Amino acid sequence: MAESWNTRLRRWGFNVFPAYRGTGARITYIAADWREVRIKLPLNWRTRNYVGTIYGGSMYAAVDPIYMIMLIQILGPEYVVWDKAASIRFRKPGKRTLTARFVIDEAETEAIKAALAGEKSIDRVYQVDLADRDGVVHASVEKTIYIRRK
Repeated sequence: MAESWNTRLRRWGFNVFPAYRGTGARITYIAADWREVRIKLPLNWRTRNYVGTIYGGSMYAAVDPIYMIMLIQILGPEYVVWDKAASIRFRKPGKRTLTARFVIDEAETEAIKAALAGEKSIDRVYQVDLADRDGVVHASVEKTIYIRRK
C-alpha cells in the first residue's frame, strides 16, 4: 500500500523530531493504514562507535517506538498501548546501512481485539530484525507491548 499524504507528513515530522533524529535512523515509509513501516539506519559519523561500527544504542533506538506507534494508530483512541519490555540480540557488527521492516496484519489486530473481549489487558510480543542490503541480520529486537481498552 502506498503512503498517504497524512503518513508522508507524519514520516517527515517523525524524522525531524529531535528524539528520533538523534538515533541517526530515518523512517523511509509508512503505509497509509499504518500496517507497514520501514526504517533505515546508515553507518555515518553520528552512528559510528569507537571501533567503526554502528552503536548498539542507535540500533535499538531506531526500532524502539515503532510497534507502539503503529498499534496506537491502527487500534485507535479506544485502546491504551504502551511499551512494556524489550531485548536486543546483537548478531554481527553493523558495518554498513541497516534496514528494518515492521508489519502488523489484519489478523493480528483482530486477535488483539478478540483477546481483549475476554481480558482486561494483554501483552503482545513482536520481533524485528535489522539487516543489511544482502539480508544478513545484524541485530534482532523483541518488543513486548501492553494493550488494554480504555
